Amino acid sequence: MERLAMQDLIKWKEFPYRKPLIVKGVRQVGKTWLLKEFGRKFYSNTAYFNFDEYPEYREFFSHTKDVKRIIPNLAMASGQDIQPERTLLIFDEIQDCPEVINSLKYFCENAPEYHVACAGSLLGISLAKPSSFPVGKVDFLSVYPLNLHEFLMATGSDNLAAYLKELDEISPIPEAFFNPLAEKLKMFFVTGGMPEVVKQWIETQSVGQIQSTLTNIINSYERDFQKHPDITQFPKITRIWNSVPSQLARENKKFMYKTVKEGARAREFEDALEWLVNAAVVYKIYRITAPGLPLSGYEDQSSFKIYLSDVGILRRLAKLDPSAFREGNRLFTEFKGALTENFVLQSLIPQLDAAPHYWSRINPSYEVDFVIQRENEIIPVEVKSDTNIRSRSLQKYTETFKDQTKLRVRFSMNNLKIDEDVLNIPLFMADQASRLIGIALHKHNNSNQELL
Repeated sequence: MERLAMQDLIKWKEFPYRKPLIVKGVRQVGKTWLLKEFGRKFYSNTAYFNFDEYPEYREFFSHTKDVKRIIPNLAMASGQDIQPERTLLIFDEIQDCPEVINSLKYFCENAPEYHVACAGSLLGISLAKPSSFPVGKVDFLSVYPLNLHEFLMATGSDNLAAYLKELDEISPIPEAFFNPLAEKLKMFFVTGGMPEVVKQWIETQSVGQIQSTLTNIINSYERDFQKHPDITQFPKITRIWNSVPSQLARENKKFMYKTVKEGARAREFEDALEWLVNAAVVYKIYRITAPGLPLSGYEDQSSFKIYLSDVGILRRLAKLDPSAFREGNRLFTEFKGALTENFVLQSLIPQLDAAPHYWSRINPSYEVDFVIQRENEIIPVEVKSDTNIRSRSLQKYTETFKDQTKLRVRFSMNNLKIDEDVLNIPLFMADQASRLIGIALHKHNNSNQELL
């Protein structure tokens, strides 16, 4: 299947100041397949080393830091001729190999002619540790689950994917495209974007097989929880993980430690939560007090929401049956719209340089689902699971921060349109949001210039 991240890898290969690459992403998101496919398509050959499957490879890095000595040993072990510029070196499962991670510094400084790309299932955990990481000597690439555009291409709907990609104005989408896209979105809520699940759906068209594959992925995550160096954290990580559906089922989705365990406090569970964040299986979205630049400068770190990396995994973890797929827009509205919010968030994150936040106020209660920073614009985002688009919270935000609000964005099952300063984006266009916002802002700025 076609992955958009391949274009990022090509840019890395062609960049004159290229450094060794670390590919990050949640387990089973397709990092290894992507690197191998990249090597197959764009290099003369690939030398692949898995340090979990063959721990003896670590010895090549423990006795020397000299790349010129390491390379011949790797060539002998792999049976591959490792040539500068022509061979892709893939180091996989390096999360428990500090010597290998540290060696990237010397590949960068002393042998930049070798193309090195690394991956690992829990690499984010290792990178969170301060010991001997080659700061400034590596490039990073984050790989995410398939977005809807990739899902459309993978499932044979290239025409729909091409239509969305080429849309260059804010105008209603014809029903001939709108209705099939809405149906594809429902199916995406069932499968999610994990490559193995999408592959199973393409090959079998079996919802039962999807359920089984998602269960296997969840089980593999839960086995990873035991890899925390402090074994006493394992039950805490598991409790937080299992609490996510309950956290998101509330009207107010602020993370509550008491939902994890009655009487629990932050200091008891915060290390376990950070482990899940670093493992990339959950996203942590902080509340902001005001829409200033940068958003991170206005965080209230005591208030946050957590979502999962993939909507299909959330649906399976929540035990929401795929039968809801056949009942109008029920799949979007069930579970307090949590699946829809999770879908929008996972669609937004790859498009933005800064992490999304959210805004809320108490007494009376208001909450805007997300606030995003796109370039130097701060934009409030409301997520609606159906065609009912009334939102007193979005209106209150605008009244409170009128001078800072050029544009508001609403995701819903209504058609693409802009009403004054509100851009309505159909949910199935969430992964096109940054581009559509750019079009809307350009139109807004031109209108202001004409008035002047």
